[in-house]
Amino acid sequence: MKENRLRTLWKQDRAVVNGWLAIPDSFSAEVMARQGWDSLTVDLQHGVVDYQRMVTMLQAISTTDTLPMVRVPWLEPGIIMKSLDAGAQALICPMVNTREEAQKFVAWTSYAPRGTRSFGPVRAGLVLGADYPEAANDHIVRFAMIETAQALDNLESILSVEGLDAIYIGPSDLSLSLGCKPTMDNVEPKAAQAFEHILARAQAHGVVAGIHNAGPKAARARIERGFRFVTVGSDARMLISGSQELLGAMRA
Repeated sequence: MKENRLRTLWKQDRAVVNGWLAIPDSFSAEVMARQGWDSLTVDLQHGVVDYQRMVTMLQAISTTDTLPMVRVPWLEPGIIMKSLDAGAQALICPMVNTREEAQKFVAWTSYAPRGTRSFGPVRAGLVLGADYPEAANDHIVRFAMIETAQALDNLESILSVEGLDAIYIGPSDLSLSLGCKPTMDNVEPKAAQAFEHILARAQAHGVVAGIHNAGPKAARARIERGFRFVTVGSDARMLISGSQELLGAMRA
């Protein structure tokens, strides 16, 4: 079975630096993957990437040592199973608000007897190893997104779900749900307090804590506090910021 880079880094108590892919193109995914990211997440929830484009992007990433991940659009078994069959080694599921929803997510990402995932790893079996059917349950990394006040209320029960490897804070949505301005880095005090609470409770349960960031300064600070998965920027945002920097210099 191919190494899961996330599990390897976490065993060493190192943080995973994750990039975000919103541009539906295999070449841009390949360019990103060759820059040295620990992992790259293809975002199916927001933006313009469809399933077929996602498959080609996973193929491009797999030519490198970067681990391919997918954020699925929603807690729905079909797309969860198809993303794993396509070769995603980790999944992020948005808006997990209850223990029951976390249990469904784990079940749909696990083969029997542990779960109810349907068998058919068409691409995953080709690229991740001949022993994929036997090893997949322990290989796949499962992130539940904590991004609502309801999820915050149910945090203890969500974190106690067996087989849930990590939680992932969606700063903007969680801030909105708490009545705060939807930002990622310079969040309001109420949201910042919630983030720290989530981190502390995840650590107490032995669950990895991850978070989305707008820039490296916030990401580094969060790593120092104990987060072990940080997303820093996306391909689309870097294209925008790089263009703005160049044009600003030209027009100054």
